[in-house]
Amino acid sequence: MSTTPYDAVLVLSFGGPEAPDEVRPFLENVTRGRGVPPERLDAVEEHYQHFGGVSPINALNRELVAALRRELAASGLDLPVYFGNRNWHPFAEDTVTEMARDGITNALVFATSAYGGYSACRQYHEDIARAREAATERTGGAPDLTKLRHFYDHPLFVESVADGVRAARETLDAGHEARLVFTAHSIPISADETAGPPGEGGHRYSRQMAEAAQLVADAVGADDHDLVWQSRSGPPQIPWLEPDIVDHLDTLHEKGVPAVIVSPVGFVSDHLEVVWDLDNEASEHADEIGMGFARAASAGSDPRFVRMVVELISEQVGDTAPRALGVVPRAGVGCNGALCAPGCCEPPTRRRPTSS
Repeated sequence: MSTTPYDAVLVLSFGGPEAPDEVRPFLENVTRGRGVPPERLDAVEEHYQHFGGVSPINALNRELVAALRRELAASGLDLPVYFGNRNWHPFAEDTVTEMARDGITNALVFATSAYGGYSACRQYHEDIARAREAATERTGGAPDLTKLRHFYDHPLFVESVADGVRAARETLDAGHEARLVFTAHSIPISADETAGPPGEGGHRYSRQMAEAAQLVADAVGADDHDLVWQSRSGPPQIPWLEPDIVDHLDTLHEKGVPAVIVSPVGFVSDHLEVVWDLDNEASEHADEIGMGFARAASAGSDPRFVRMVVELISEQVGDTAPRALGVVPRAGVGCNGALCAPGCCEPPTRRRPTSS
């Protein structure tokens, strides 16, 4: 077994309900303080109830945890794997408390987001700080927790997404004539403007997303592609990243595009927003306008995704040189809630103007 300064791994994710009566409390946790109108929560709650009130995300993460345990053992890394969430059970606060009681002192954290930005990265640092505070209050101490880096351009992530695109392409009669369309979770434009360190010029979220889409398109030999957005949830008066996937299908239809391959590159697993927004709304709209539609699998269903997580761990341990297809500094890495750069990815309401 390899020796490391770390004694555990925490898989930290978003969370999701697993019963009908959990849906509304979960959505209220997610949107607390964001000014989301009740009617929007009503609509999203209906989406969850369409699937029996159960989001697939927790089950997918438990599968990831089990696979990661096997892959770590096969790689000679003797590290127990824990699982905690931001918005629903098992809450990160409870998991980190359990880790403290188990005697864990120094753990690595794999957050199930490949990108930068407030919700995609900084909020996970805040989750870590909050969970450690809760564990300290309950047990008198908490393990050190180091978040692993962004991985949107890791070769194993890119190749996993690319193989999903290749498999989807084979299901379409139009084949290589299909337009390749990547989707990611939309965020307020103001949040994208403040994504990244203040001196970087912002837009780290959308820039990383665009680079990931280009890397996958290059891998599958696509001459051209589109990056669009989905899952908007904020007040209508606040501008968000556009176009929405459904609106974009209409635009492509007007241009005579016969079919699309839609790849959710911004998501690491097929959780409810992917299943509802793409497999239901977008797919049904494509059928209505007579457009061929194939949805590519997300990266988390590919065994290489788990191997990538082990590589990220090995990087942090010092056993493996970092691999990246783009220019990735140690973005996203921080210990005990500390950010990877001062002022990084602050919500727009907090960021102070910087001098030019």
